[in-house]
Amino acid sequence: MPCAAPPAMRPVTTRLLLLTTCMAAGLAGLAQAETQGIEKDQLTLGFIKLTDMAPLAIAKEKGFFEDEGLDVTLEAQSNWKVLMDRVLDGEIDGAQMLAGQPLASTIGYGTRGHLVTAFSMDLNGNAITVSNAVWEAMKPGLTMDGGKPAHPISAAALKPVLDAYAAEGRTFNLGMVFPVSTHNYELRYWLAAGGINPGFYQPGDVTGQVAGDVLISVTPPPQMPATLEAATIDGYAVGEPWNQAAVQKAIGVPVITDADIWKNNPEKVFAVTAEFAEENPRTMVALTKALIRAGMWLDADANANRAEAVEILSRNEYVGADAEVIANSMTGTFEYEPGDKRDAPDFNVFFRGNATFPYYSDAVWTLTQMRRWGQIAEAHPDSWYDAVAKSVYKPAIYEAAARELIAEGKAAAGDFDFDADGYKAPTADFIDHVIFDGTRPNAYIDSLSIGLKGNQTVADGAVVN
Repeated sequence: MPCAAPPAMRPVTTRLLLLTTCMAAGLAGLAQAETQGIEKDQLTLGFIKLTDMAPLAIAKEKGFFEDEGLDVTLEAQSNWKVLMDRVLDGEIDGAQMLAGQPLASTIGYGTRGHLVTAFSMDLNGNAITVSNAVWEAMKPGLTMDGGKPAHPISAAALKPVLDAYAAEGRTFNLGMVFPVSTHNYELRYWLAAGGINPGFYQPGDVTGQVAGDVLISVTPPPQMPATLEAATIDGYAVGEPWNQAAVQKAIGVPVITDADIWKNNPEKVFAVTAEFAEENPRTMVALTKALIRAGMWLDADANANRAEAVEILSRNEYVGADAEVIANSMTGTFEYEPGDKRDAPDFNVFFRGNATFPYYSDAVWTLTQMRRWGQIAEAHPDSWYDAVAKSVYKPAIYEAAARELIAEGKAAAGDFDFDADGYKAPTADFIDHVIFDGTRPNAYIDSLSIGLKGNQTVADGAVVN
């Protein structure tokens, strides 16, 4: 029987812990639910036209959903807000989401509603692209290697460009896909690591431009190249194929991939409402099994299946972009300037290295960036970050699905991190080499050079101590 929603007047941490307890109780009966069959076998799932929706397309096209007794319809959505609102309203059953969306919704930043995820759809997959004019202005300050720019490229190379814009009274405009997107946080991280303040959010403000050296705004992914070509923005952070589209159109140059900002960063998740997960535990396991198999297929045999995946994704019902453009990043390479194509075997990772496991530490990193830039307006203890992560990320569902696949001979035990406590080991695989320890989020926030620290807040257009 579903748990009753905790009273709204209780503190958010208390509500989240109560909801987590309810979810745990539902999972305790999972073994029994498995013998009773799938609760809901006809599902409609949403996605945005990006290459990292691939696990959904592959699970459908290769019959993995069908193998699990699921009849799935995939529907492209116009933008991330519409997609999330439709999941929360029950118009669709689940969707590919930005990693920050379930977290933001659950804590009430933007649209409020408790969302959960048991599956991380991919690692990496984004890049930052600038216009040709900005690139030409950046190049004199770059280190060259064999006649080509040495990577990764620091945002410090943008400083002379920003100075020139300021001298002319112009604003330097950058696009990203959504305020709680990984793209927004990666773009801000890259800028701050190069000594550029990307700006802060304050309560009631969704623009995030307080005290910023640049102006960052939202542009839907498929519109990025056209908006850049029209000179409405000077650069953008987006997933594929929209960086490679700029190269193909000769209108812009990707300057850094997110793997060089944070190696093997989590990007998208598959999310449903907490109510759906609670009421349909067997369906959740079936969905997760199909998506795990899709991730395995995408990464199998050193990406041997990627050419077929590119053909599938290029279809109008999925990404609908030229296969050649999608292949530029999906088949082990990434093109920067026209002709400067480099090996990038891990630009998109869909399974290997426990890419699909929903680690609490991934959720905590996203929350630290929300706090760093003011989307989380006030300081919280480390325990709050842990509680929020555990209310949204559901590794128990993932493990149940993985163990079934192993029992069925469709996966090997060595493919999974069953010993995980939900937290990855501390890492310094960032462009600025700052160590991130998910169990100590406040210490991490305070160690970053630009951003809110301690009890600082943002009010009346300024950072307040």
